[in-house]
Amino acid sequence: MFAAYAAVTIVAAVFTGAAAVTYLIDHDYPKAQLDMKRLPRSWGPVLGVLLAAGSLGLLAGFAVPLLGTLAAAGLVAYFVGAFGAHLRVGSRDLVGPAVFLALSVAALTLNIAHHRLS
Repeated sequence: MFAAYAAVTIVAAVFTGAAAVTYLIDHDYPKAQLDMKRLPRSWGPVLGVLLAAGSLGLLAGFAVPLLGTLAAAGLVAYFVGAFGAHLRVGSRDLVGPAVFLALSVAALTLNIAHHRLS
């Protein structure tokens, strides 16, 4: 169980960390996503910080399990919102948010299962 928990948590942390970096360095892709979803560009850095906090929280969860669980739950909420934002504007490009959401749900599920069994 630990191997699955560790692998999924690390992959989720890397993916969300990479996404956070794109927001925090003011890359063009997040700007285009914000524009497409009709959200203010001023939200970019805030979203980047939320993603970074989630990524770091997942990794910190190896030392403090509750922190990892809360970070995973926060990322699930974040990506439910992202998926909803795509649907709100009629976007058909749902693979990205679906992958991030599924990965976050998997990290949360395995986190809870691992710590419940240990």
